[in-house]
Amino acid sequence: MNILAPSMLSIDFGNIERDLKEVTLAGADTIHFDVMDGMFVPNISFGQPVFKAVRKLMPDIALDVHMMVQEPTRYLKDFESADIMTIHLEATSDVLKSVKEIKAAGLKVGLALKPATPVEELLPYLEELDMVLLMSVEPGFGGQSFRPETLDKIRLARKYMQERSLDIDIEIDGGVTSDNLPQILEAGANVIVTGSSIFNGNITDNVKRFLEIMR
Repeated sequence: MNILAPSMLSIDFGNIERDLKEVTLAGADTIHFDVMDGMFVPNISFGQPVFKAVRKLMPDIALDVHMMVQEPTRYLKDFESADIMTIHLEATSDVLKSVKEIKAAGLKVGLALKPATPVEELLPYLEELDMVLLMSVEPGFGGQSFRPETLDKIRLARKYMQERSLDIDIEIDGGVTSDNLPQILEAGANVIVTGSSIFNGNITDNVKRFLEIMR
């Protein structure tokens, strides 16, 4: 199933409730929530207070929490009402232990790779995962251009999953537009994160355009 997950990184923070309601009314049922610590990535986004406010505002929407922080399970209790938590392989000293901690908390779990990290790094953990996130830009900043070499990584990840008969989502985050979306879907990704392409301009029209392509 294809899932559109608009990224709050590009939302109008003066009108969070308005914009979240608009994306959901337009048809999005998942929100991508980027947590940055200024250490794993060079900037800081938002954390537990904003997350809790969003959950209170939108109790029925799926929250896809992307932890761009060092040793992310330190904050697991703060995000335990998420639906899925994705951690970075590069930011986690004991990946398997962290994955199991997230699952034990009742959340789905994803494992993310930066653009330079080979897909093969996922192989020891695939059977434990609900989702793989392949970053198509360097994590930390919105508005970057999609790296076309990500398409080959998507195909390779999907190949490894099929060889193991695994039904795992592949999420893409970074530089996704309605123009490159068909190629991304064709390569094998099915969870689409995009911020500026949704929240810049007419939100309703942007969501509907993406969903039409994804269907």
